[in-house]
Amino acid sequence: MKDLKKMVVSIDLDKSSQEIVDLAIVMAKKMGSEIRFFHSVDFIESDSMSDMASQKFSYGDYNTKKCTHADKIIKEFIKASTSDFQKYSIHVVVGDVVQGIVNFACSKNADIIIMGTHGKQTQGKILLGSVAEQVLRVANCPVLVMNPYREI
Repeated sequence: MKDLKKMVVSIDLDKSSQEIVDLAIVMAKKMGSEIRFFHSVDFIESDSMSDMASQKFSYGDYNTKKCTHADKIIKEFIKASTSDFQKYSIHVVVGDVVQGIVNFACSKNADIIIMGTHGKQTQGKILLGSVAEQVLRVANCPVLVMNPYREI
């Protein structure tokens, strides 16, 4: 098995993302890896039209605001997890979430993608969230999917 020196960690900004950040940092410290935290701002969100209508945002302004907010939240997750881990970078892009994760991981020659799922257990089977399932199907590297809502 090859070393997992380049990790891409997809963060969706849900409060459960803290668990994914914590896991990734623990793994990276033990393996001497670097982490590239990734978030994709989907420009077609449920609140986008109301935001733009009420405050006259342009798409560019709206996307910039969302990207800045995402960067801030990811930094807060990292700070809450550790103060001494320095081998990371944060990348926030606008676009399709699945293609964004897969393309970013490929462009950075990622050894692994780590992401969470909002999957629920139904009839004894674990159903992955649609984003996690799609990334699993098309990624060119291993994908570690964690359900941050379940206790280990």
